[in-house]
Amino acid sequence: MSTGAAQADSATNGLARTPFAWTFTTPLYVGSSLNPINSSIIATALVPIAAELHVSVGATAVLVSSLYLASAVAQPTAGKLAEVLGPRRIFLSGVVLVLLGGLVGGLGQNLAMLTVARVLVGIGTSAAFPCAMVLIRRRAQEAGLDAPPGGVLGGIAIAGMATTAVGPPIGGLLVGAAGWRWAFLINIPVTAIAMVMALRWLPKDPVPDRGRSGFRQVADRIDLPGILGFAGSMTALVIFLMSFPHVEWIALAVFVLAAVPTVMWELRKTAPFFDFRGLAANGALARTYLRQALTLLGVYSVMYGMTQWMEAAHGFSTVGAGLLLLPMGAVSALLSRPLASRNLVRGPLIASAVTMLLGSVGIMLLTSHSPAIAIVLVSLIFGITSASTTVGNQTALYLAAPPDQIGTASGLFRTFGYLGTITSAVIGSVVFRDGVSDHGLHTLGIVLVAAGLAVLLLTVLDRRLMNRDPNRQADTPDTSQNPKTPQGESSVSTTTHTTITPERTALLAMDFQSGIVPLAPDADALVERVKGAIAEVRAAGGTIGYVRVAFTENDWAAVPETNKAFTAVAAGKMLHHEDTATQIDERIAPEHGDIVVRKIRYGSASTTDLHQQLTDRGIDTLVLAGISTSGVVLSTLMDAADRDYRVYVLSDGIADPDPTTHQVLVDNVFPSRAHVIDTTELRGLLGSA
Repeated sequence: MSTGAAQADSATNGLARTPFAWTFTTPLYVGSSLNPINSSIIATALVPIAAELHVSVGATAVLVSSLYLASAVAQPTAGKLAEVLGPRRIFLSGVVLVLLGGLVGGLGQNLAMLTVARVLVGIGTSAAFPCAMVLIRRRAQEAGLDAPPGGVLGGIAIAGMATTAVGPPIGGLLVGAAGWRWAFLINIPVTAIAMVMALRWLPKDPVPDRGRSGFRQVADRIDLPGILGFAGSMTALVIFLMSFPHVEWIALAVFVLAAVPTVMWELRKTAPFFDFRGLAANGALARTYLRQALTLLGVYSVMYGMTQWMEAAHGFSTVGAGLLLLPMGAVSALLSRPLASRNLVRGPLIASAVTMLLGSVGIMLLTSHSPAIAIVLVSLIFGITSASTTVGNQTALYLAAPPDQIGTASGLFRTFGYLGTITSAVIGSVVFRDGVSDHGLHTLGIVLVAAGLAVLLLTVLDRRLMNRDPNRQADTPDTSQNPKTPQGESSVSTTTHTTITPERTALLAMDFQSGIVPLAPDADALVERVKGAIAEVRAAGGTIGYVRVAFTENDWAAVPETNKAFTAVAAGKMLHHEDTATQIDERIAPEHGDIVVRKIRYGSASTTDLHQQLTDRGIDTLVLAGISTSGVVLSTLMDAADRDYRVYVLSDGIADPDPTTHQVLVDNVFPSRAHVIDTTELRGLLGSA
């Protein structure tokens, strides 16, 4: 064995033993803590900032809303960029922006400079969480892990939402001891540490493909118009929300004018930034977003509303108010990791809703004469809420989000959380509009009771949560009914199939490229089914292989006149390997570690090293999906059968421009050489493996 091969084998064995070593997770934890701490640390600095800059306390609310607005837009954007450009690059770029924001804020002389600093911090800190989720998901797949890595997700939970509760006490101590500028300057040493750790320990991103790394190509891949439309819509929406109790009609009009064309664009886009269709089809993910928003509305109402009430109505100092909320952060940190390590979803979410209701009732019972212990008890209850909602929803996100979109999905998860926090600020300004008082606090409690009831209903009535086993990606389906293929009425045999071993199985997505997909009947639905199958196989620990047909100038020149099919391709100079038409559809784009081959004939292995790559990985089972049934699917199936692979054909993952030909092959030809199943049966075979 060569030295290089020995090193590669050693690295592989090391990954299998310790896929999430502390050197990998520590920079992710540090980076993920920056946004929530910056979100809450400012709470105790608003009054001193207002006094020194000679502005009203109400005017300093822009320092809260600006970070939330920047984060709400930047989180999913950073996730999309991480998926396209690489999570390590985006993580480091975010760290640099936070460092710059800390400097600008620490040296700021007016409210405008501080607002710019908060925007920079908001954008920069937004990169860490989605990048961490992309890195964790990829590392789990490389290590062949089926279940979510609960311990690592628990660490992210502690470093993320749970540390939100630590912000006020830290802020109170910093502001009380060193002045409000340290609410910004604290970012400098922390980001320096995060940068050093990320450079040393995070895995390097692959070198970008030159043909896809130009500005136009990247802008198209990340859906730049969709991002800009989303940013404009969110900005207008937040301004509208923050104007309450007065109504800012101009902001509402701008929101409508920006949102309508953005939605229309995203619905037409092949690989949209905000996948409305995908979200509508993925009810589990949509409900996760909504639960997160409503629960964080409660948590942040305690952060800001109770902090204001303790200082203005109860008479506590900034340090005292921060210390009274310290138990909230401590409980969150203590509970997050053990809950997450068990990969629980429904139990923590029910606990989150129930404790939110109890804590909200407790808020309604507090008065300006209540002892400090009563405030601490309410804080403790919401600490349980913070931990359980973070763990439950974060694990639900990991399970429900498509693996190839985990970055964007994680960013949107945070965006919905910010909408909850922004709404909490709006509610606080409404209930305290006539001054901070016990009556306003009790009104806040009533609102939170309603939100808690909504969260409870979203949880207990969610059948997906009731039946979900987090250690499996899906329940085994009932295959007693014979399904129909998408292009015809004939049923596919569902007789007993050989059990699939995921580690020895590869799903081949063949010729799903931009110039071919539109030729398939009901192309969008086909791609969505294959996208789901890819996610299932990935989650089960299987291999994904991509095959595309594309030619170089030399390939065209080498096509002989005897080849009836490809002579026309060569003569017309069609399907050049750098053309957009030959690129794999972005909705099912390859990920790091996948097999990708380029062929110049019908069969997937006839002019490629696909067979060798599969053999090297110990693959003996193939699942075929592709366009067209009479072309790449037929040729690959015949070749694979002759090479003694166990072959499955996804009846609803293949298509042909000629429906009759498709049906004849599926009904009369394929069953003699392969197992013909659909994506639901594939899920069942993976689940029972």
